[in-house]
Amino acid sequence: MTADPTTARNTPAGPDTPNRSYREVTDARGRVYRVGETDRDILGHSRKLMVYLPWVSMMAISVSEYAYGSAEDTLSAAHGWTQSNTFWILSVWVFFQAGIAFPAGWLRERGLLTARRAMYTGAVMCLLGFLALSHLDNVPAAVLGFGVVGGVGSGLIYATCINMVGKWFPERRGARTGFVNGGFAYGSLPFIFIFNYAFDTGNYSEVLDLIGVYVLIAVAVCAYFFKDPPKNWWPADVDPLSYSGNGRSAALLAKNPPAVRQYTPKEAIRTGMLPLMWVTIVMTAGVSIFGISFQVDYAKDVGFGPLVAASSMGVMAVINGVGRAVVGWLSDLWGRKSTLVFVIVLLGLAQFGVIWAGDIKNEWLFLFFAFLSGFGGGAFYPMFAALTPDYFGENYNATNYGLVYSGKLISGLFGGGLGSMVVGAWGYDGAYALAGGVSMVAAVLALLLRRPGQADGRPVPGAGPVS
Repeated sequence: MTADPTTARNTPAGPDTPNRSYREVTDARGRVYRVGETDRDILGHSRKLMVYLPWVSMMAISVSEYAYGSAEDTLSAAHGWTQSNTFWILSVWVFFQAGIAFPAGWLRERGLLTARRAMYTGAVMCLLGFLALSHLDNVPAAVLGFGVVGGVGSGLIYATCINMVGKWFPERRGARTGFVNGGFAYGSLPFIFIFNYAFDTGNYSEVLDLIGVYVLIAVAVCAYFFKDPPKNWWPADVDPLSYSGNGRSAALLAKNPPAVRQYTPKEAIRTGMLPLMWVTIVMTAGVSIFGISFQVDYAKDVGFGPLVAASSMGVMAVINGVGRAVVGWLSDLWGRKSTLVFVIVLLGLAQFGVIWAGDIKNEWLFLFFAFLSGFGGGAFYPMFAALTPDYFGENYNATNYGLVYSGKLISGLFGGGLGSMVVGAWGYDGAYALAGGVSMVAAVLALLLRRPGQADGRPVPGAGPVS
């Protein structure tokens, strides 16, 4: 480790570092890095486990959002709901799933809620949500049970998993964050086909109850092993001052350097970049949620058979998830901002492509644009998840990303519930055209993003907030 001896100090091992001592190294701008401890010193095993366990948990909860559209017809028939009722339940779920991220992050960073406890609580609430969706005919009761309780539970799990990865991989978070985030989409694939082929008014209660139990068990088992690294922790094999050491990690850091310091939420807001990220995710997530909600119904409305309808959603879910991992990896090489703009433009173009394919009744073309829509509609999430600590640091990431991700709670309203109203007023073509236009505006906003307090990719005294 090459560090200025005036900025490094030896510190004895503490309760969270039982195996060896560490040093705290300060860079030219005053950012502190805690170095010397390996992941095995802290965890007793490789930090890779902090990728795989969140990934499994994200796959478990994905059924709540990404398979919901495939269950809509049966739920409506079984409970006597209108299509609008059913999609407003999903909109409320999205609202609370995204909205809990900020308060959960605030509690976690003050030591009032551990990662393990957040996961356990979320697992129980997800079970209660599915039980409500299964057994409650009353719409307000179902909104409260699945939308509010289930949404909060899924949000606790989602936020905890994303933040866990960012904290353990500060030097190469793009690919890891994308991989974990991808589970939130393609984990729903088996349930999409179950809901389309083996889910009816005769068995819906049993199916939903079993899914709730599955989510509870999968998440609870993973949660047992969750543990955060100490604040300011940095991998022992990469020098945070010179980016020397591990060759691959050093190269990735040169393209996506760490934040110049640890920004509190108030400081992050004052940079102007966090509010801009919030507005951009509101617009982009709204387009994504719209596609998730109406892909199957649009396919059926056009006249495509149930296989194409289910396959289009299945393709969207798989590519949505795989795209997150691929784009996360690409962002390590291309840079986060460039990759984010590319993804949002692709999402917008896909909406217009879906209209074209539906108008000419071409099933293969419809599946192709469902592929593109799924890719773009998921890949922007890990970009924002990685950009947030890249711009504002890791120590307050649970809260800062909670603020950014909270934009999705607004998206859920116009992507699902208001989306159904637009479809009713303008038809599917008008609604998809509006979604494409919104995505293009979001891409323009993403071009305005700048890393706070950093010039030419490295921390430099006196640098201004340029790209």
